[in-house]
Amino acid sequence: MWRRLCSALRRLRGSPTAVFAGGDRLPAAMERAVVRCVPSEPKLSLRFVLPDGSARHMQRDQAEPLGRVLARIATNAAKGHAKAGKKNKKARAEDGLPGEAAAVAPAVRLFSRDGEEVAEQIPNAAAWQDGAVLQIGEARYRVERNPPALTELQLPRSLLAGFPVCPKVSAEFAAPQHCLFRWYCEQRPAAGGEAAASGDGPAWVETSAERVFTPSNALVGLRLKLRCTPGNEVQRYGLPREVESSGPVEAGPGACTFDSRHLYTKKICGEGSVRTVSYNILADTYAQTEFSRTVLYPYCAPYALELDYRQNLLKKELAGYSADLICLQEVDKSVFVDSLAPALDAFGLEGLFKIKEKQHEGLATFYRRDKFSLLSQHDIAFSEALLSDPLQKELCDKLAKYPVVQEKVLQRSSVLQVSVLQSTADPSRKICVANTHLYWHPKGGNIRLIQIAVALSHIKHVACDLYPSLPIVFCGDFNSTPSSGTYSFINSGGIAEDHEDWVSNGEQEKCSMPLSHPFQLLSACGEPAYTNYVGGFHGCLDYIFIDKNALEVEQVIPLPSHEEVTTHQALPSVSHPSDHIALICDLKWK
Repeated sequence: MWRRLCSALRRLRGSPTAVFAGGDRLPAAMERAVVRCVPSEPKLSLRFVLPDGSARHMQRDQAEPLGRVLARIATNAAKGHAKAGKKNKKARAEDGLPGEAAAVAPAVRLFSRDGEEVAEQIPNAAAWQDGAVLQIGEARYRVERNPPALTELQLPRSLLAGFPVCPKVSAEFAAPQHCLFRWYCEQRPAAGGEAAASGDGPAWVETSAERVFTPSNALVGLRLKLRCTPGNEVQRYGLPREVESSGPVEAGPGACTFDSRHLYTKKICGEGSVRTVSYNILADTYAQTEFSRTVLYPYCAPYALELDYRQNLLKKELAGYSADLICLQEVDKSVFVDSLAPALDAFGLEGLFKIKEKQHEGLATFYRRDKFSLLSQHDIAFSEALLSDPLQKELCDKLAKYPVVQEKVLQRSSVLQVSVLQSTADPSRKICVANTHLYWHPKGGNIRLIQIAVALSHIKHVACDLYPSLPIVFCGDFNSTPSSGTYSFINSGGIAEDHEDWVSNGEQEKCSMPLSHPFQLLSACGEPAYTNYVGGFHGCLDYIFIDKNALEVEQVIPLPSHEEVTTHQALPSVSHPSDHIALICDLKWK
């Protein structure tokens, strides 16, 4: 990165004037000295290019006196001048000319913004201020302290026409929403087949200045380039950086299962409403196994199971819902960090992630920054909470009577994500958003009952004890149909000890106890015929439960038609990224 910075600096030297991070227009003679100084770190860094053209990157203690750094710079400058002198002396000797005098260390001084020389005993952290001037001999450098800088700029590997391209942007002393974006596409070869570019590389044509770019069908076969200039809220800008796509834009799949749903969600909800999404997005760690390709989803084209392809569909689908809350299950950690969080950030959503114990996937909750701020998080792992949380002691003692079931419960890696959000428009309005993914096995009804009991007990602690009378939205893949004990327990507030689900896996794993919870919960999207549709099974497993005393349903976004779901036999498919279907509803406070 430093080599690229030096190259950019040298290019700037050739211009009569240049716009620098502070926004000032400086004479071409003024170079840049970039200082990175973070209070929590013991050292600061100083980067600049010496008059001989050599780059210098110095790490110095923040508490060190300025004089020591200036002396080191003088020594470095003298060494650089000496090396250049040796080369020059040899050349002059070959020409029969006398050599030059030995190099002398140049005077090195630092001046404040108002022109006063900074005393050498001043600590580095205080001396190197933004706008100060470093002088090395006759060369002068404008000091830029903590200018906006890009630390990472990436484009997705797969680009599809009609699908949003969301770059991953990581920056220091900057924020993606304040950066400047310029998108370019390759120019097609001329009619005679010759490249349009006159140089070695392709010619680029600017196509957009938005943070997210959606390539049209006209760009199929062409590569993209992004030029990003890091910026901050006070419109201070740093050095730009460019990245080119690894491959060309490819044709999209045509109509997708979610296209018709987007007709209902073109606009973000009004202030009093909350659009909520719950969706098991199918973890890549499960989609990319040989078992998945040959047994679970043999009807799905192999390329449609690839992560990059599915991420294109998923990002377009989620962005098109204009949601305020999104609860996702089966989220690969790398997918959250590299794909979903950057993409949804560009659409105004902040993401939280909770990984399962000993797994590569977990839960993600996103909330719209304009509508909500995060007050607190209360995530738990079910097995850990059972063993160590005093809230769960009574349940744990009951479970101890059934050691076989207890062991199976404690072996599960399932987690619960609980976030307390506050309305930005009305701070008196707060909401508890819970997200989970219960044990999957068809004969694990008793395990799921224990898990949901732990979950509701923990949610009660947050929504009743920590924040009294807090409305609840409880999303997830509960792996439970409407006829199950788990659904009945959530919906009715209790379950009897003789319910058939306590004997889910035979008498040897029987577990029996009455359970109750204090909430009045309603399935906001009702009981659809199915939310999971694969070759060997279809059924309703996913729900958005709401506190019906505090919230009501404004509208439920219709699920895709059966014809759409089965166009390619089952899910996932080339037009749908998961084996589940997203649930979407608009809620409002009563």
